[in-house]
Amino acid sequence: MVGRPEPPRGLLRRSEAMARAAVPAFYTAVAMVLAAGPTGVPALVPAVALPQVVFWSVVRPGAMSPAAAFGLGLLLDLLTFAPLGSGVLTLLLAHAVAVAVRRILARQGFLFAWLVFCGFAAGAAALGWLLTALLSVSLPPAAPALHQAALTAGLWPPLAFVLGRMHALMLRAEEGP
Repeated sequence: MVGRPEPPRGLLRRSEAMARAAVPAFYTAVAMVLAAGPTGVPALVPAVALPQVVFWSVVRPGAMSPAAAFGLGLLLDLLTFAPLGSGVLTLLLAHAVAVAVRRILARQGFLFAWLVFCGFAAGAAALGWLLTALLSVSLPPAAPALHQAALTAGLWPPLAFVLGRMHALMLRAEEGP
């Protein structure tokens, strides 16, 4: 045995681990509900959701599972009155791509991660625009999609800072006293 021995796995330890695993999805849902308030910025809810799903999918993929991304996508659709399934598809695809490239992103610096996330934001906005066009059988204006991509990319730095601190606290709590 190297290092400290593993503490016994009792009910309290298991429930604490389950609660810690639920923290990313819970805080993402809370942030989405708060962003849906009367802000006057309709693109704020998806702009808050996407960075958190991508961040947690890269940093802690066990806590941001596909089921959690699905639930958050459904909440996104309900909060934004979007066609059901468009937010689900967007967040599930973002989660899948983030998990696929997580080994590369985890070793890179902030600027590279931000540039990659700008691609996520542009792709999510383009997918939303395309799904809206397909479901309405007409071409919607591109300006709202561009605004959403810019807002989402601009929210990455402050959200990544806060989420990074939250992740550090979670790691410290897992290490124990």
